Parts: sequence; C-alpha cells; structure tokens
Amino acid sequence: MADDSPDKWGPQIGIMREMGNWIDLGVIAVYLVGITAFGCSFYFRKGTNSARAFMVGTGRIPDWAVALSLLATFISSISFLALPAKAYLTNWNPYVLSLTVPVAVVVAALVFVPFYRRVGCVSAYACLEERFGTWARLYASGCFLLMQSARSGVILFLLAILISNVLGIGCVPIIVVTAFATMVYSMMGGITAVVWTDAIQAIILIAGALFCAVLLYCGLPGGFCAGIVDAWGAGKFSLGSLSVTDFGSETLLVTFLYGLCINLMTFGADQCFTQRYATAKDAKGALRSMVGGYLLYVPVTLLFVVIGTGLWLYLQKNPGVVPAEVAGRSDAVFPWYIVHRLPVGGSGLLIAAVIAAAMSTIATTLNSGSTVLLEDYFKRFSAARCGSEAHHLVFLRLANAAITLVSVGVALAGMKATSVLTVWWAMQGVLSGGLLGLFFLMFFARRTTSAQAAIATGLGTLTLVWIAFGQKVLPLSRPLHVNLGIVLATLVIFLSGYILGHIGRRKGGG
Repeated sequence: MADDSPDKWGPQIGIMREMGNWIDLGVIAVYLVGITAFGCSFYFRKGTNSARAFMVGTGRIPDWAVALSLLATFISSISFLALPAKAYLTNWNPYVLSLTVPVAVVVAALVFVPFYRRVGCVSAYACLEERFGTWARLYASGCFLLMQSARSGVILFLLAILISNVLGIGCVPIIVVTAFATMVYSMMGGITAVVWTDAIQAIILIAGALFCAVLLYCGLPGGFCAGIVDAWGAGKFSLGSLSVTDFGSETLLVTFLYGLCINLMTFGADQCFTQRYATAKDAKGALRSMVGGYLLYVPVTLLFVVIGTGLWLYLQKNPGVVPAEVAGRSDAVFPWYIVHRLPVGGSGLLIAAVIAAAMSTIATTLNSGSTVLLEDYFKRFSAARCGSEAHHLVFLRLANAAITLVSVGVALAGMKATSVLTVWWAMQGVLSGGLLGLFFLMFFARRTTSAQAAIATGLGTLTLVWIAFGQKVLPLSRPLHVNLGIVLATLVIFLSGYILGHIGRRKGGG
C-alpha cells in the first residue's frame, strides 16, 4: 500500500491547527459544492441533452465565456504552483513560454481556427484520416488520450500533495473527491457546463493570484521599489542566458523554441482546445474567443512569476522567518506563505484558486477525451456507430467516467514515483512532438502521401525518444536539453515528409 501521509511529501502544515479557524475551510467547501451544483444545473436546461450538445454545445455560449474557458484550461494547477516555484528558485526564464503565445496566436488565427470552422470536424483527428488514412487518426487520437489522461492524473496528484500538506489529511481522499466532483458536472452538463464552470474558475484563479501578489509586495520591508531594485540586482528578472550555442541548458533560445512548439501544438492539434473553436456562435466569435483567451494567458502567467520573485524577496527581507526545511524546497515556499501569511479567508481563496485551476483542466480533458473516444473509435469501428443520439450520449457519459478512473489511477500510481514531474515531462515530449509534426504535414505539405507521412512520423518519434532517453546510451559531445525534443522531432517529421513528397512526385513524373 502506498504511503499517502503528508509527511512523505514535505513539511506538515496542518491548516486546522495552524490557521486556527474554520473560515478558510468554509471558503473551500462553498467553492466545491457551489461549482459542482452550478455545473450539474446545465443537465436540466433545454437543448443540452444530446450527444452533439455534449460535445460542442448549443451555439449560445458567449465569446467571453469561451475565452475564459480557454484560459482556465491553459492554466492548470501545475502552472499555478510550478511557475512561482521556478521563479523563486531561478528567474523569469519560464515566462518565456508565455511570450511565445502571441506568435502562436497569429498562426492559429490565420490557419487553425479558419480550418476547423470550415471542415466542421468535431474531432480534430478525423481530418488526419481524410489526409493520411486511418493510421494517422488512430496515432494522433491515441497520443492525445494517453497524454491528457496522464496530465489529469499528474494534476490530481500534485494538487493532493499541496492540500494534504495544508489540511493535514491523506492524499487519496483529496484525489477521489476532486475527481468525482469534476466528473459529475462534466458528465451531466457536457461542454456547456465545462465552459461556464471554466469561466468562473478562471475568475477565481485570477482573483486569487492578484490578491496574493498585492499582499506579498505591499508587505515587503523597505517598500515595493526597494524590493524591485534588490531583485533586479540579483538577476531575478532575467529571462535566461542569451547564448545561441548552448543547447543543453534552459537558455532563452531553448525555452522560446520549446514554448513556441508546445503552444502551436496546443492551438492546432490538441482536442481540448480545437473543440472550443466549434462551441463559439460563428467563425468570428471563435476567432475572438481564441485571441482573447490566449492573450489573457500572458498577463496572468506574469502574475505567477511576479509571485515567485516576491517570495524570494520575502525570504531575503525576513531571514529566519521561514523554516529552513521549507526555504530549501522551492515547491514548499508558496504553500507555506498561503497558510502562514495570508489573512483569514485569504488562504481559503488561494486554495480554492488552485483547485479551480485543476478542475478546469480536468473537466476539459474528460469532455474532450470522451468526444475522441466516440468520434474516433466508437463511431469508427463499432457495429452500432449509426446508433441514435441517445445511445451516443450514454457512451459519452460512460467514457467520461472511464477517463476519470484512469486519471485517478495515474494519480495514485504517481504516489509511488520518486519524480512524477520528470516522468510526465518526458512523456509529454514524446507524445506531443509527433502530433505537431504530423499536423504540420497535413496543413503545409500537400504532396506528402500517407506512406511518406508514416515514415516521417516514425523518424520524428525516434528522434524524440533518443533526445528524451537515448542520450545516455548514445551521447553527443554537447548534449541537447530534453525540451528540444519536440522542436527537433517536429522539424524532422515536417522536413522529411516534405522532402519525401517532392522526391516521390519527381520520380512519378509529377
């Protein structure tokens, strides 16, 4: 049996003893009950109980709600906790990923959104089958299902670690309760419930981050300006090394290339996001929602790195206040500050914001994953693929529950891992790199055939596996950072597929 005691994961905090009140617990309880009830209420609204409405809505969701939903899906509890921890430990290098968003938005506005609105495919991966055949659809949808199920499990696991340290209870009940609450409203209300709850959760997480940043900087000894000067002098605002020859470290260039590829993959090949384009009222609404949601991400993630720098300043200005075992762990400092330094009700708000970030991402995964299972597998291969809307709706809800169970299983299995984040980042790179390269071939390499695309995808996958795992066996004189895996794999897939397409056409006399 796995040890799920809080002591395994860090300093015991114990909110009921340390915070000395029930107000924060009440804030968390009100949020959980309220958001679940609100999401479930869409089950009783007219027009929402059909398979199509479950997947793409009824066409009545306003653009601003879709934009906030995209933002909430983009920001998971991993971002909420990891970005401040990284900025506290190092500098603003992780914010470079956010700075690549405007570039990716331009590509999405010109290519991705018009394409998905034009073809009308509920599943993004159905388009791959039309271009390259069944194998491409199954490969891409399989990668998506594995990646998102694993991501939801990791989010649940990391959320449980935080709350167990704060509440002083075991991880298992937290994982089960959070997953079950998210599953219930996602299963009952479909994409409409997911979008509207995401919108509320986005507001909560923004309010929580703003609240924490203001209190953190207003409470600095010596004032805000003096703190900024100290942080600048210590290089805390640096975006990373400017080297263009060091590809083994998280330089500005390496992080920029990685962020650009990850964001392009997210906007153009991730069902969690492409499905949102179909929920808007029309093509212009989809474009406004996409641009608004993604550009909101830039200032919101700026708040997270600002908090991380503020935590570093707080420790510098208040030596000895934070226990040494906490100060020595970057991922423990923010939770400690939430519990010990925020006013009554403030800790509850911040914890609710972290839970909101987790639930919004998980709910989207459940809805999008069940959509992919219906469109790419059940309808594609089942003898009952021409069944009624009612049968399809039942399948969607059962698939929703099944993905929840898989995610919970991943979260529980993660409790036995020594470094679940390391495993997740490696897995994400291997799965997502092949997706982006294959979609690039679909969009930009018209001459590439199905067989040529398969060869190119195989070459790209081998490149990913070598960068993620194989450099220990076949090392280079100057090793490549694991974040470059998706960059190089995408290039290998696209260039090899493009070249093979042109060579084959020339040999065929085209």
